[in-house]
Amino acid sequence: MPDLDTVVREICEEMAARPDRGTVADYIPELAHVDPNQFGLAVIDGDGRVSAGGDSETLFSIQSISKVFTLTLALGMIGDRLWRRVGREPSGNPFNSIVQLERERGVPRNPFINAGAIAVTDVILSGHEPREALGEILRFMQFLGKDPSIAIDEKVAASERRTGFRNSALAYYMKSFGVIENPVDYTLGVYFHHCAIAMSCRQLATAGQFLAHNGLNPQTGFSVVSAERARRINAIMLTCGHYDGSGEFAYRVGLPGKSGVGGGILAVAPGRASIAVWSPGLDEAGNSHLGRVALERLTQRMGWSVFGV
Repeated sequence: MPDLDTVVREICEEMAARPDRGTVADYIPELAHVDPNQFGLAVIDGDGRVSAGGDSETLFSIQSISKVFTLTLALGMIGDRLWRRVGREPSGNPFNSIVQLERERGVPRNPFINAGAIAVTDVILSGHEPREALGEILRFMQFLGKDPSIAIDEKVAASERRTGFRNSALAYYMKSFGVIENPVDYTLGVYFHHCAIAMSCRQLATAGQFLAHNGLNPQTGFSVVSAERARRINAIMLTCGHYDGSGEFAYRVGLPGKSGVGGGILAVAPGRASIAVWSPGLDEAGNSHLGRVALERLTQRMGWSVFGV
């Protein structure tokens, strides 16, 4: 087995030298200012050993990666009843498509596209004030990331709210079918804020450990979710975690993963490691270009693809 520290160091060096860096997400004004030359990678194995390099301690907006954790919370609150309000199938369309939502009578295709994540957020909001629901999400992230300093980037949240017209359209359309139960402004406010949580690669890889180890934190033995639920969340990540680029990611990387337009990717090597990579430049599907390339290198060299070496 190759030495993980060496592999991570060499990947970081290769990514730093590559000229093809993708394009930052300029439709969210605050993200347009992020330096595309940054790259970070952190890998945490089952014993808690961290292999990291590049800008792995730099905070970035996790954006849609937060949807993994809101899905986990919502399933904990209402269990499989959640699937009455959101599906589990790949979309094959852009993450903010309204055409597909219209065709399927307001029920989002999966919890990782924008409409699906808004519906999941609405479940968490039910019975709470928006500030309470957001606080619950943030405390969950702080607990999983083992860091009470994890916080929301208020500038990014405000920027999303000012420009989130498509998300508003999606939410109001779902409201017309009863998929959204709370006031739309409340649900969207919580949604924009949890997408604006800022984390480093190390914090994000720490938060994702339970998904790599059958729902358990491997160092403490604490059960976050059941083994069955962890497997099912991983399955949705594998098939739906990268929007209409999910098939390409599975083909090249071979791991469950979830991307965000801030340039981050959380990936899971079941039974082996939790991985977080960040590079702000995106490909045409809205996924980190160098992040995907780096994860492909990592799984090839470590033999971690879920489809075998």
